[in-house]
Amino acid sequence: MRDIALLAILLWIIFEAFRRPWIGILGWTWVSIMNPHQLSWALRTMPFAAAIGGATLLGVLVTRGRRDYSQSREGVVLILFMMWISITLPFSMVYDDSFELWKRVMKIDVMILLALVLLHSKRHVMLLAWVLVISIGFYGIKGGAFTIATGGSYRVWGPENTYIEGNNEVALAVVMVIPLMRFLQLQMQAKWGKLLLTMCMVLMASAALGSHSRGALLAIAAMTLVMWWRGKNKFVTAVGMVVVAGALLSLMPAEWWERMNTIKTYQQDDSALGRINAWWMAWNLAKANFFGGGFMIWVPQTFAIYAPDPLDVHAAHSIYFMVLGEQGFVGLILFVTLFTMTWFTAGSLRRQGARQPETKWLSELGGMLQVCLAGYAVGGAFLSLSYWDLPYNLMILAVLGRRWLDRKEWLKEKPEPVIALPAWLRNWFRKKPRPQALP
Repeated sequence: MRDIALLAILLWIIFEAFRRPWIGILGWTWVSIMNPHQLSWALRTMPFAAAIGGATLLGVLVTRGRRDYSQSREGVVLILFMMWISITLPFSMVYDDSFELWKRVMKIDVMILLALVLLHSKRHVMLLAWVLVISIGFYGIKGGAFTIATGGSYRVWGPENTYIEGNNEVALAVVMVIPLMRFLQLQMQAKWGKLLLTMCMVLMASAALGSHSRGALLAIAAMTLVMWWRGKNKFVTAVGMVVVAGALLSLMPAEWWERMNTIKTYQQDDSALGRINAWWMAWNLAKANFFGGGFMIWVPQTFAIYAPDPLDVHAAHSIYFMVLGEQGFVGLILFVTLFTMTWFTAGSLRRQGARQPETKWLSELGGMLQVCLAGYAVGGAFLSLSYWDLPYNLMILAVLGRRWLDRKEWLKEKPEPVIALPAWLRNWFRKKPRPQALP
């Protein structure tokens, strides 16, 4: 029954993508981030993301909805980054595997650029934020409940066959989405909704701790510091954070504390030393090869040439060293520039959006996006999530918010339903009762 319901939803998204491509963008983001078909029995191997993406592209060609082809600085840098990874592809050391990952990355980036063209309204921004929160929140809330029920004795893992399958990866994803959940909470009026999202955020934080990820712990610390610094009542905020942190940390078992303490003694930790060895390999490879080594260089043959310890083969476990080794210094500069620009764009939203009531929501969005990016910058330093699409969706939110603010869209937009009803159904609701004949 679950598979049938999921199949019906996905088929509806594909159909609607022809008529309203912006729905295809949201549907593709949901499938790409959450991978709901991986939770089914019969739909796991079906290419739903490709089907939705193809329907969206076709819908762009055959429909006449609003388009925005104006280029933001973030969009220009993303295009340059796509061009650069295409230039480096022929120089890949492991070409076959690199070509497969190149195709995957290019599909994601093309859809990101298409989102910048099709999404434009406040409604689109809010819906995209909800899609991201629901996609990761599903695993975070479930993982948080599991952590509390088991006392943190077992690790939280992500969905199989996805970017966030590992405990470290799903932890960073959960951490990055908590500020977006807070942004949506600020837009709510109902007290029960605010309370529900508060409970969800606590469960999400529990899931991040329950992953036993040291990188996630550092990301939480960085994000908490940014949120505290941005808060108005710093003393009350600090007290609240300490109380919540104390309650959650008291649940964690002794083995969790032992693993976290290895942050101080990384010289004695084989995993940490393996990552450092991989980072040196990436550095040496980038110095020797202007175009980098291409995708999928984390194999014994490259470590044998460039690593200090050729026998200790590890994945990059760092968004920075991953891009450095695979795309060289030029690729790393473009990658860092993209998210640095996104940070400053979000900061301008936070400052300028606070000037008038109609744009206050943009101020709250910009502030929370900066918290998300702080988590990605710190937690990503220890994880291989350079090409995953969630950070790029944060860039979309920042760019759309900047456009909305610059063009004073609040003076133009009219309130409309989230998903319009069919015409015959709207007419049915508008029908007036027939006058009854007098006796």
